[in-house]
Amino acid sequence: MTQETAIQDQIQGNHCFGCGPDNDQGLHIKSYWTEKDQTRCEFFPSAHHNAGPAQYLNGGIMATVIDCHTVCTAIADGYLQSGRAVGSGDRIWYATGNLDIKYLAPARIDTPLILEATITERSPRKTVLHCNLSSDGRLCAKAEVIAVRVPGDW
Repeated sequence: MTQETAIQDQIQGNHCFGCGPDNDQGLHIKSYWTEKDQTRCEFFPSAHHNAGPAQYLNGGIMATVIDCHTVCTAIADGYLQSGRAVGSGDRIWYATGNLDIKYLAPARIDTPLILEATITERSPRKTVLHCNLSSDGRLCAKAEVIAVRVPGDW
């Protein structure tokens, strides 16, 4: 199961700093289904996303892209579970209920980040996801995220 249009580009009215196409100053991450219950995102950091040492990515940016990649995956899955195309009809929104990140190694700022998320559990009110973040072929962080469904006018 692959797609050509990013999940974020199908969600209308998204102004989020990390994933919102409607935020001109945001990170503009792009997530794609790779197979059932799995998505992938490739993010290219900018030099100003650095940590104290200029060659490494700031941990907050790592958390943001993990958060946004997984929550957008939950949103897209919510539409699919409702039998609708992503972004069609009444809005489906999810928000972060819990974000548990284990930082394992510094992520280089001069190479793309690869994020791979897997839905591990779903119910009508929440989606649980696991996400790995890699840089330069090395696992740098892993996370468990609980995305909670919120009202469509959220």
